[in-house]
Amino acid sequence: MKHFLRMLVQVCLYFYCKCLWRSLKFVVRKLTGRCELQRICYSTKPGAGRTMKIETSLRSSKNKLLQSSLSVHPDAIEKTIDAIMDLKKINPDVNPQLSISLQACLLQIVGYRNLIAEVEKLRREPYDSEDPRHEEMLLKLWKCLKPDSPLEARISKQWCEIGFQGDDPKTDFRGMGLLGLYNLLYFAEHDAAAAQQILSDSLQPKYREVTKEDLSKCSKAEWEKKKFDKAIGYSFAIVGINITDLAYNLLVSGALKTHFYNIAPEAPTLTHFQQTFCYLMHEFHKFWIDEDPLDIMEFNRVREKFHKRTLKQLQNPDMALCPHFAASESLINL
Repeated sequence: MKHFLRMLVQVCLYFYCKCLWRSLKFVVRKLTGRCELQRICYSTKPGAGRTMKIETSLRSSKNKLLQSSLSVHPDAIEKTIDAIMDLKKINPDVNPQLSISLQACLLQIVGYRNLIAEVEKLRREPYDSEDPRHEEMLLKLWKCLKPDSPLEARISKQWCEIGFQGDDPKTDFRGMGLLGLYNLLYFAEHDAAAAQQILSDSLQPKYREVTKEDLSKCSKAEWEKKKFDKAIGYSFAIVGINITDLAYNLLVSGALKTHFYNIAPEAPTLTHFQQTFCYLMHEFHKFWIDEDPLDIMEFNRVREKFHKRTLKQLQNPDMALCPHFAASESLINL
């Protein structure tokens, strides 16, 4: 009974607040002479703050035209803006900037949805060793990361040198499909110096000084055996695929809206996503070194901590993940 009453109160509060909000919007419009879309565009600067408010307003509207505007084809956005202006009885000659602002916001909103679909398609496409295009990309990845070391054979233990787990990388792409290869190759091609440096760092042995606390836990002979057994990094390619998964989840959850709406003046593209992956690889590498994990067994802990830090950064409506590295040179900040 108590549970039922609690649910009833919550439902009543929901409808009360909803009605109160709609009444408040009506009153504000009468007082200001502007609809909610106008107030947002005129009072909020371009970028994530404005676009996310417009998105929320359109989604929460009871009008089907406004709701459906979030999923129109990019070519139909201009026509949709005209229909919205007619619906809201807004004179485009008196408010010329409004249609431009709304168009920019809708391009970003629709573009983000389309980007999710494009990324999802790549993620679902498995690596096929019988596909010449897939094989060409994989071999190109090797050449970009190891330009001075020819690959002796397609099936080779050499793949472990760039961080794959076995002698055939195709098995490592199962989790993220072709998306993992796309991202790794983009990083290796567009930020070659950094990619090669991170790969080199990941292969370096990690020396740990012996402390009194360490010696109390094990003999000096045991420590001597262990201290060179810890790597500074990780398996480069495997971590790249893992960071691809992190970037994918940030995208699908909507967390990357803040970033993309701030750096893409129109629709965010696959290139923007790949540039974001490059940024995350840079940042994770630095974060891993700062965390100084004992070994690769701590990877999940470090990754989760890095994920939480990134999410916190993206909660800032002015946040734009725009580091100064080669792959981000084409980013445009609003």
